[in-house]
Amino acid sequence: MLEAKKLRKEVSSPEGTLTILDDVSLAVLAGESVAIVGASGAGKSTLLALLAGLDEPTRGEVWLDGLELSALDEDGRAAARAGRVGFVFQSFHLVPSLTALENVMLPLELAGRRDARAGAREVLNRVGLGPRTGHYPRQLSGGEQQRVAIARAFVTSPAVLFADEPTGNLDARTGARVIQLLFDVNAASGTTLVLVTHDRELAGRCGRVIEIDAGRLVP
Repeated sequence: MLEAKKLRKEVSSPEGTLTILDDVSLAVLAGESVAIVGASGAGKSTLLALLAGLDEPTRGEVWLDGLELSALDEDGRAAARAGRVGFVFQSFHLVPSLTALENVMLPLELAGRRDARAGAREVLNRVGLGPRTGHYPRQLSGGEQQRVAIARAFVTSPAVLFADEPTGNLDARTGARVIQLLFDVNAASGTTLVLVTHDRELAGRCGRVIEIDAGRLVP
């Protein structure tokens, strides 16, 4: 489902060129759950962004579901992500002027789906937010906002879900409930899951753990 070949990512800085990732190769099978762990600044989120086609590698290749993302321009990568990829981030990234239902409808409407409202309502019911569909993000707790984000991520039935520190803005109790929901919905959907986290206990719930240190995979 996902493959990275000899990825390298360099960025410019006042001190010169910094290497964020160096010679990273990995493969993720369809339906697999994989955690990417490492210290802050190790390159976890950069790797996730490259795997998801949100950023371009300096060198190397990224393949998603048979497509070489690294050979596409920004528009091509966006088209490749549409319908194939879902995201859950530490920040919820909800549109404040839209209700919970409208936030979840958005990716379906962008895909031209006529059943956007019914599809969004169904997945919001799955995450326990049926009674809150008409509420705006400001009227929802942090845990509820992240559940809306999870519903939005799964509403298109993506082949791959990328989650970057999804409980980083939540207290421990709320975070545990959100993570349980994420794994439950993911298992029911059979989606490939790539989870970035610094939490080793959370990582242990995935089928495989990949550790990154100073931009390189730990053997």
